[in-house]
Amino acid sequence: MEHLDLPPMLGASGRIRLPGSKSISNRSLLLAALAEGSTRIRDLLASDDVDRMLEALSALGVRWSREPASDDFVVQGVGGPFPVKQATLFLGNAGTAFRPLTAALALSGGEYHLSGVARMHERPIGDLVDGLRQLGADVRYLGADGFPPLHIMPATIAPGGAVSVRGDVSSQFLTALLMALPLTGVATTIEVVGELISKPYIAITLDLMARFGVVVERDGWRRFTVPGGVRYRSPGTLYVEGDASSASYFLAAGAIGGGPVRVEGVGKDSIQGDIRFAEALEILGARIEMGDNWVEARAPEAGRLKAFTLDLNHIPDAAMTLAVAALFADGPCRLNNIASWRVKETDRIAAMAIELRKVGATVEEGADYLVVTPPRQLVPAAIDTYDDHRMAMCFSLVGLGGCRVRINDPKCVGKTFPAYFEAFASVTRPVPVIAIDGPSASGKGTVAARVAAALGFAFLDSGAMYRLVALAAAREGVGLDDEAGLAALAATLPARFGEGRIWLGADDVSDAIRTEACSASASRVAAVAAVRAALLDRQRDFRRAPGLVADGRDMGSIVFPDAGNKFFLTASVPVRAERRYKQLMDKGMHANMESLLKDLEERDRRDASRSVAPLKKLPDAILLDTTTMSIDEAVAFVLEKAGS
Repeated sequence: MEHLDLPPMLGASGRIRLPGSKSISNRSLLLAALAEGSTRIRDLLASDDVDRMLEALSALGVRWSREPASDDFVVQGVGGPFPVKQATLFLGNAGTAFRPLTAALALSGGEYHLSGVARMHERPIGDLVDGLRQLGADVRYLGADGFPPLHIMPATIAPGGAVSVRGDVSSQFLTALLMALPLTGVATTIEVVGELISKPYIAITLDLMARFGVVVERDGWRRFTVPGGVRYRSPGTLYVEGDASSASYFLAAGAIGGGPVRVEGVGKDSIQGDIRFAEALEILGARIEMGDNWVEARAPEAGRLKAFTLDLNHIPDAAMTLAVAALFADGPCRLNNIASWRVKETDRIAAMAIELRKVGATVEEGADYLVVTPPRQLVPAAIDTYDDHRMAMCFSLVGLGGCRVRINDPKCVGKTFPAYFEAFASVTRPVPVIAIDGPSASGKGTVAARVAAALGFAFLDSGAMYRLVALAAAREGVGLDDEAGLAALAATLPARFGEGRIWLGADDVSDAIRTEACSASASRVAAVAAVRAALLDRQRDFRRAPGLVADGRDMGSIVFPDAGNKFFLTASVPVRAERRYKQLMDKGMHANMESLLKDLEERDRRDASRSVAPLKKLPDAILLDTTTMSIDEAVAFVLEKAGS
């Protein structure tokens, strides 16, 4: 699927069971592989990143299995360095696999080639390689210095003493060294140069190492000593917490869309730093409740979120969600200390600035900060995701502003949360749509307008859109066989609807577009694929709170395929001709019953046989034959069915 169109939404509420944490999943797999004994891992994340780690472990001689009945993974540890001493590994864009495996392989005494996707080759790894070279490892660059792909050669490792590593680029470098050093059997100290970013991720690493029997001595966040003479030992069974970073999208949805939204699988005792995203939401005014294994978010009592200035070094991944939440704040919002975004799956600072501007925000971008000023009204946009799962998930929240949004390359969420959009849909309420179709003069337009008025919904007369194009073509001298010319008119059509009237520019054309000549031309215009494509987004923009009634041929199939209620109105040709005759006579227009009958029969044949949006009842539409019904009865029928 190249893109996913998300509708404007009325709000969010519900409950979500989170997938496992990516950070905990891949750390657990690697430690289980290096440990003595068998480890059962429960609730492991099913995602691309974890798949890359599992593939690599298999290639390195680690046996693992998945139990179909429970989905538990059982890893048979190798009790030290990897037994396979020569391998070529492709690790995609999985930083949580690439960095730790680089360190473990550099200390395993073999020859290995490590590569990934193009973006992985743009993500720096030089500081980790420098640290490994201080131990005697032979790690060579196959491309640009400081970046993958890598060639690791057998080398004499000289552990002990102190190793230095920068801490201000990525915490994964320190994590990789910490997890690999027990393979040497010699006590080694790691000195962190500069400020250590993303400290909570190091806390996850230390916690998991301790569960596997290796306790690291820590002096603040600048010195870490891995003891000598220790080996990883299986803890038996290990549970993977729900992913706190993934929780951020649903908690933000609750804070923006009313709530309550509860996420299960992570709670107040979580070892993940991103659990503190809930604290950030509280600063914005959201109402947060938290239990041992759940967190719940509601909108602020006052309605809108509060503008904020926050240092987000401790929650770099979840901070992206705050950047989109800033669209719903009551003033400019500043996100500070987010330099690590530059070296993630994409340059997230640059990418976030570009995409936020698309939806109407004013954005100031710095080396390690963003300032987001929300617009008065969000603008529909197609969001590019840069093969970055978090960009896709963050921008799904835009729909809660009553604005449709297109997510390009939605499958990129497979990196951490393949079922994300299904889960998001389960807790959000799209603006409802009632789609009404049927042949000409079946009463669908009148019924649709009356239903919209009764419900207080917006009304879209899609037939009027094509009539307007036909009228504009006649006025501009554009032929009905000029596809490009008609499409250009449709794309720039100065149409307005309101108070039961229709304008083309400054002219009220409510009556002009209802003439038989205009109707006949509109039928031909509506069969032009380029015209329908040009009008598609304009029609979708009629969908706004509290709801929409849409009248037209492809309303339920193409424009609003997710419409909750679809109706197909019909009536016999003589009855429809009689209705049309009366309608024209009431307006003082000349009409002939015989010609009306012939015209309707011809139009039905043409509409049913055309290749673009042919006249037919959709399988999920309710059939309503109005031959013997009054308009009031038809309206009552639709209202009853739509409300049931």
